This record gives sequence, C-alpha cells and structure tokens, in this order.
Amino acid sequence: MSSTPLVLHMRLGHYEAETYMRLGVQMVEWTGRPAYQQVADELRGRIAADEFSESGKLPSLAELQEAYGVTVTVARAAIRQLQSDGLAVSHQGKGAFLTPNSLDTAKRANPASAVVELREEVVRLRAEVDELRERVADLEAN
Repeated sequence: MSSTPLVLHMRLGHYEAETYMRLGVQMVEWTGRPAYQQVADELRGRIAADEFSESGKLPSLAELQEAYGVTVTVARAAIRQLQSDGLAVSHQGKGAFLTPNSLDTAKRANPASAVVELREEVVRLRAEVDELRERVADLEAN
C-alpha cells in the first residue's frame, strides 16, 4: 500500500475539510475551528432552514459520524453544543430532539441572518440620520 495519502475534499456548508485516507484510517483536517463547532454550526444552519421540523429528531451520532467523517466524540460534542445553546434535548437511548423554540433560536444564531438584520438596521439608521440632518439644516436656516 502506498504511503501517499488519498486526499478528498468535502464541502460542509461554507466550511471545507480535507479528508485523508491512509492505511484505511480516515482523518479530517478542519479549517481553523474545532470540528465539533463546525458540525454544530452546520446543524444549526439546517435547523434554521427548518430541515428537522417534521420529525423533530436530529441525526443520530452514527449518522453524524458518517455524514461529516468525524469521531463519535466530535459528534457527541456537537450535540452537547446544541443543547447548551438551547436548541436540542437528549433522551438516552432515543436520541437528540429539537426544543420547541429551536427554529427561532437557530435563525437568530445563524451568522448569515444576523448579517442581513445588521444591514437592514444600518439602512434604517442612515435614513434616520439623513432626516435629522435635514431637520438641523432647517433649524439653522431659520
């Protein structure tokens, strides 16, 4: 067997990972952030997109391992992160489930939607500043 690794590129949302296959062992090299946070972010985005609302059940640890090429420890930590964010609850032997307000919470926590909200707020503030400038100019003119 060759000692040169086979490199596969995966795309997880806007995160990229390189998966190295060497001697049948899969290793994932994530970009910058811990793997569990990236998996949690990806799940948070899927929750915000209302992907799990029909069943209310998140993927199992085994499904997360397979889908993201991570260890059970990473998958478990990602679910724990969602729990601490108030998005999920776990029931031993049954899996992790969405909380009643998880969709709204995930939408607020989604960086993309936060940017959209900030842009809207900037537009609103600019309009108010322009209006105030006009009022000050009118007061100074009188």
